[in-house]
Amino acid sequence: MEIDMTALRVVEQEKGVDLETLVDAIEEALLKAYHNIPGAISRARIEIDRRTGRITVMATEEDDDGNPIGEFDDTPSNFGRIAQATARSVIAQRLRDADDARVLGDFASKTGQIVTGIVQQTREGRVTLVRLSDDFEAILPDSEKAAGEQYHHGDRIRAYVVSVERTEHGARITLSRTHPGLVVGLFQREVPEIQDGLVAIKAIAREAGHRTKIAVSAERDGVNAKGACIGPMGSRVRTVMTELNGEKIDIVDWSADPAHFVANALSPARVNRVVVHSVENRTATAIVPDFQLSLAIGKEGQNARLAARLTNFHIDIHSDTETGDDARASRTSMPDDVISRSQAPDVDPDTLG
Repeated sequence: MEIDMTALRVVEQEKGVDLETLVDAIEEALLKAYHNIPGAISRARIEIDRRTGRITVMATEEDDDGNPIGEFDDTPSNFGRIAQATARSVIAQRLRDADDARVLGDFASKTGQIVTGIVQQTREGRVTLVRLSDDFEAILPDSEKAAGEQYHHGDRIRAYVVSVERTEHGARITLSRTHPGLVVGLFQREVPEIQDGLVAIKAIAREAGHRTKIAVSAERDGVNAKGACIGPMGSRVRTVMTELNGEKIDIVDWSADPAHFVANALSPARVNRVVVHSVENRTATAIVPDFQLSLAIGKEGQNARLAARLTNFHIDIHSDTETGDDARASRTSMPDDVISRSQAPDVDPDTLG
């Protein structure tokens, strides 16, 4: 009995899997298969002729004391069928291993970057398969899809590479359309000033499919950071919004001054003043004109919520005619990882206009 050595050489040439590695793996697998046969000799080896592919089981003959005195052919009569099935299995596994190594080697460096792919398959309640190139395929889980987005076979999409990892099912590239890094990466592509280091994105808060706030700053005097990101006639920000299927984007100026940053973050609402109660505990109160109160809070509290995440401040919002704790408490916005106002120690407020 023999295996097809020509087929193994084709695999070596086309897939880059070393012939000796393949043959060694087949010999190892065949030895395990042989030992599963009743009456198999414990001390044995598999010999594959590299020229003809002939398979022989060479068992060790022992004397009465257990010392080896020679070898003999103990190839089972039905071993040919087992050998062919084993060889196919080993080749398939080695090809998968080679593909995994190629994915992990070539794509691992792309973690945290934006890639472009073509949707191959999408089903409701399941992952979407995205072809990144002739050699690489990725998955876009439902949990990483932006609200309201639907994908169809052949759609061209951009996505953020969340991870490249080895799993029990092989190498896996996982994409995201919800990750804030997607927005950052799209602006980096569209804004030359970011690419050149003249403008920096300092913070971002996103509710994918609905709205994003980004805080930008100029890294050189005379550069208009917001203007650069917005682009001539709003062209740059519109390009990013189109890629995100119409997701609204607020671009605000970053500031090292917490009061100014909180005020900017509540854009498009106009803020009269901000009281920073504690920088350490990240608590502040924003006072807005009566007619700006609903805009500052936003639909279902979204504007205030994103502003809190962007600044990492617990922000109380109330109008300039309101007084009392009840009014403030009813319009509180706080990122999840900031302690509440009731936990903050009493600090003399530092009022900044």
